[in-house]
Order: sequence, then C-alpha cells, then structure tokens
Amino acid sequence: MAEAPADQLRIPTPALTALVSDIFVAAGCDAAESGRIATHLVGANLAGHDSHGVVRVPRYVEWLEAGFVVKGQDAEVVTDGGAFAVLDGKWGFGQTVAPQAVALGIARAQQHGVCVTALRNAGHIGRVGDYAEQAIAAGLISIHFVNVAGSVLVAPFGGVERRFSTNPVSIGVPLPGKPLVLDFATSLVAEGKVLVASSGGKKLPEGALIEPDGRLSTDPHTLYGPYEAVGPRNPSNGKGAIRAFGEHKGSGLAFMCEMLAGCLTAGGTSGPVNERGRIANGMLSVFISPKHFGTQAEFERMGLVYADWIAETQPANPAEPVLLPGDPENQRRADRTAHGVPLPAETWSNILATATRLGVKSPV
Repeated sequence: MAEAPADQLRIPTPALTALVSDIFVAAGCDAAESGRIATHLVGANLAGHDSHGVVRVPRYVEWLEAGFVVKGQDAEVVTDGGAFAVLDGKWGFGQTVAPQAVALGIARAQQHGVCVTALRNAGHIGRVGDYAEQAIAAGLISIHFVNVAGSVLVAPFGGVERRFSTNPVSIGVPLPGKPLVLDFATSLVAEGKVLVASSGGKKLPEGALIEPDGRLSTDPHTLYGPYEAVGPRNPSNGKGAIRAFGEHKGSGLAFMCEMLAGCLTAGGTSGPVNERGRIANGMLSVFISPKHFGTQAEFERMGLVYADWIAETQPANPAEPVLLPGDPENQRRADRTAHGVPLPAETWSNILATATRLGVKSPV
C-alpha cells in the first residue's frame, strides 16, 4: 500500500463508496441517486480533487435536511431550440441533474454538430471535469462555465470584500488515447480546499485568503470564523475572502462565469443579495462534434502531434516532467484506486459522525 502521511488514513475505494451511498440512502435518497452521489464524490477524490470529494458528505446531508437541496429531481427543459436548451435543475442534487443536462447536450451535438445548454437551479454539481469526461466518452469537445448563485466567497482583484464564488471552468478535448481535461476554479483555491485544510488536510498556499484589512492569510478561520475540529463549517461566519487566481486574469474570468452561468441561464449570480436563502449552481456548456466539422482526422492528428510536442518539453526539474491537462488526475486515479483514498483523520471523523447520526455502520 502506498504510504500516507501520519495524520491521514487510506480508505479502500469500494468501502468508501458503499459508506457514502448508505449515508444518502439513510438520509432519504433512493438507491440510484445515492449511488450517483457516492460515485461522483469518491471519483473526485480518486482524481485528486479532494475539495469536491467526500469531505462534502456532511454538508450535503445538512443541505438535504434543511431543504436547500431536493432529492429525486429531474432537470426540466424550459426552452428548447434544438441546438440550444435551457434546463431547470429544480434544486435537485447536482450529481443527478447536471449529468442529465450534459446527456441532452451530447445527444443534440451528435445530431446538429453543436449544442449549447444552460442549466440553472442545480444543487452543488461537484467536480466539473466529470462532465467534460462525460462528453469526451461520446467523442465531443466541451466547454463548461459554472457559477454559484447566492454564494459569495472570493474577492475580486484589488478588493477585500467577497463578490464572486469560486466559479470553475472546464474544457474537455477527445484526442484518441490521450483525452485532455482542463478543470480549475477561478479562485486561487476552491472553497473545498479551505474545507479540507480546516479538517486537517493539505495546507493552503501562501496568500490564498485575504483579511478585511488586506493582510494575506492561509488560516481557514479567515473564511469560516470559529469552528470545532469535528463539526460544520459555515463561510458566512468568517470575515475574510478567498483570492482570485492570476490577479486580474482570474478575477476577470470569474466575472464572466457570473455573466454566462448566472445571468444567461437566468439562475442568478453570487450577489448582491441571496433572496432564495440557499445556493445553486448554474452551468453554461458548449458541446462540439469534431466529425460534423469535417476536420476530425486532421484535428486528431494535429492534436496528438502537438500534445506530444508539449509533453516532450525539457523540464525545469528532471524529476517533474511537463504534464498535459488531465495527466495529474490520471496519475492520482491510478494510485488511489490501487491503494485507497487518503483522507485526513478529521475528515473521516466528520463522515463517520454523520453516518452514526443516521444509523449507518461503517464497513471499514
């Protein structure tokens, strides 16, 4: 088994997936939806995106119990233009309604060559790269812009007050044998990474957070305020903010995510007020079928040649070769599938506490 830090546990993937699924069944979801949620969250951990993984289980359960997210919902098409569509997630679990929106976009792009879908009012959709991978499996290029209506976490460039959420972007490119997936938050770190750090996980990079007086911080209390080692984290209790990545560039991209995923979907933006009392994801997705463009053979040939040329770049550190988008996830997925998902002890304790409260026994 691969070695994990002393303060981390390695949980076998099947056992972790079964536990998470059982938790959501006990919380009232049906077996199919519980399985989707568990597979998606554990899949995020396997890919190394721990911020969007099982650390979110207690929070998802709290949202379900509070009525902020609704079990058993299907995305509803409210505008249908053939090669474009608007869908309403009706506050359903993102792991249910987002794949439905993506499936519609895939089917329409395979029919028309391109499709644009606008999803609104979705529960937290998790790792956006999953949806790029869903399109890649169908042979499609896809581009995804996401916002979080009602959630303010990130200060725009030059400011200290929260105005954006973490607003991720993902792009998937289906090269044969070398699928490319770009997936990142426009904040310097995702909120989930602050959540992981607050539960004993990987520490935040320097300058990830900013205090109201402009001082930079790596302390999760900047975002969450006071909290216990085991228990909920509430960003509304903190006075500071996450910073945008890349200074003005990340800040500008976050702003455009609000325009595209929030305003164009009509699902709402991060602010200035949250009239609905809960958060929801919006996602604008573009799907492109290379074969409809008549350039698929050259697209794939040129893409592979170029990708190989980039990967062959002489590295600054011989021990760290130049990687393509998706390479780090593939490497982590292989290791974690074989050796188990590494979880900080506090994260595991939080999950077990939720399981115990719901009468679920851990299989580990």
